[in-house]
Amino acid sequence: MTLLTLISAMVLLLLLLWAEKKESIPGKLATKPLLSALFIFVAWQAAWPVPTLARWVMTGLILSWFGDVFLIFYARPLFLAGLLAFLSGHVCYAIGFLGHGTLPPGAVVGVAPVAAVSVRVFFWLRPKLGPMAGPVIAYIAVITLMVAGAISVFAAPYPAPGRWLVLCGALLFYASDLLVARDRFVTKEFANHLYGLPMYYTAQFFFAVAIGLMGSAS
Repeated sequence: MTLLTLISAMVLLLLLLWAEKKESIPGKLATKPLLSALFIFVAWQAAWPVPTLARWVMTGLILSWFGDVFLIFYARPLFLAGLLAFLSGHVCYAIGFLGHGTLPPGAVVGVAPVAAVSVRVFFWLRPKLGPMAGPVIAYIAVITLMVAGAISVFAAPYPAPGRWLVLCGALLFYASDLLVARDRFVTKEFANHLYGLPMYYTAQFFFAVAIGLMGSAS
């Protein structure tokens, strides 16, 4: 990831946050698709020492781009389309991570707190969900599986930089999605975007960079 790409991403993120604060759809359209395209570009430029893992992650990044575009708008059908795009993206991440990681007893113990948080999140959101309960349950289950996959990668003997980026990216993604849920179903306020968007984009760039740092498990 070059310095120019990093600076461009930071500028676009600041402009996107301004557009979110102003609730400007034109502003979001001018910034969000381009900013999300940058993490695809970074992944595309990276070396792919583990091609299968890289392809799954790249597919997840592309699906996330579509999710980002759909979620610019407030219409419920587009929200559902965005939810489906991100759910599919998390499935791709989970398949990629679980296919190249390992889940020894220690890593399984690490998954347990994430699963417990996910259950708590569902009960927190349930009174607000209405007909969205089914899709949200599916989404929570899949993102929990994605984090489990990231933990499995962290537990495997890959080069340390790639392992850390995958794990931190997954946890940041999980936290950012909690803020998306809070904004959509609980309390709509700019703070959800102010904290959630930097976490989300950091996570995606971590994934994009990580695929160039992953070696074969030894």
